[in-house]
Amino acid sequence: MNFAFSEEQEELRGAVRRFLADKSPEAEVRRLMATEEGYDPAVWRQMADQLGLQGLAVPERHGGAGFGFVELAVVLEEMGAALLCAPFLSSVVLAANALVTSGDEAAMDRWLPGIASGETVAALAVTEDGGRWDLDAAGAVTTTARRTGDGWVLDGHKSFVLDGHVAGLLLVVARSDDGLGLFAVDGDAPGLARRALPTMDQTRKQARLELAGVPAAAVGEPGGAGPGLARTLDLAAVALAAEQVGGAQRCLDRAVAYAKERIQFGRPIGSFQAIKHKCADLLLEVESARSAAYYGAWAAADGSDELPVVASLAKAYCSEAYFHAAAENIQIHGGIGFTWEHDAHLYFKRAKSSELLFGDPAYHRELLAQRIGL
Repeated sequence: MNFAFSEEQEELRGAVRRFLADKSPEAEVRRLMATEEGYDPAVWRQMADQLGLQGLAVPERHGGAGFGFVELAVVLEEMGAALLCAPFLSSVVLAANALVTSGDEAAMDRWLPGIASGETVAALAVTEDGGRWDLDAAGAVTTTARRTGDGWVLDGHKSFVLDGHVAGLLLVVARSDDGLGLFAVDGDAPGLARRALPTMDQTRKQARLELAGVPAAAVGEPGGAGPGLARTLDLAAVALAAEQVGGAQRCLDRAVAYAKERIQFGRPIGSFQAIKHKCADLLLEVESARSAAYYGAWAAADGSDELPVVASLAKAYCSEAYFHAAAENIQIHGGIGFTWEHDAHLYFKRAKSSELLFGDPAYHRELLAQRIGL
């Protein structure tokens, strides 16, 4: 196992970092937060046309570049540092992997090329009002799917769907007489109502879907979606962990820079023991989180049997490391860090929403214990 990145991977990181420095400065993040869509379609197209980011990890036979999860983690780490407002996690990580893990070649042929080119924004609708990510839990999935003469129709609702209000393709988890299934729904389908939800973290939009007799197409074997969805959520947890590391590192960098320039009692506040210790503790946490996230990316790229265990480990640890880094960044900045004008609170809100996304640290520790047989 080698955690050193190749020259090609470092070039990818540099290209993405330069692109995001230009396209996702703080002023643009704040502008997009206030829009209904939550992202800039022009920048989304540039991400695809100039860098090919949407198709980076999509198999070549389905219109992608065919790179692995390590490259995807590199990109997500940079996006987390820049607080990029875009449907990347929802479309490229969740929806694309849900299609791939379904094993349905016809579905992959139909929808993956559009996702890879950036033409299709897709979303995976898993949770309902209870916000449960454990699909086997009672009441976690109450949305129903029933057969009709020429396909399926869905009834029910979904909540907290990442970018569900703008997605042209919705992949909806629902139950039929066969069991748990995955169903594709057009964003303009009759009987579908969707609206953006008010959320604490406006850098990542969420939506509620109402489905009343909505026509749908089955993806994969009806009733057999459980294993594929479980792997999709593990991959999503690793991807989010990488993004959290990027955000945590940016918080640490901002805290250290401020500690060097802020003068109190005639000296930089970073020279005081209390601030030095805070920064040192954060460095240890961020580096440990990075190791966990990179290990998860390697396990995903290598197809390792360790992925379920490592995914929960990485998600739990990186969630807490990011939240702590964001909170300490505010504390080190003092009063200015609490103001709306300062970007420290943007990272704090993203850290909190990411901590809960795909299950909080307590949920993943319990999942980790189950997966190692405790």
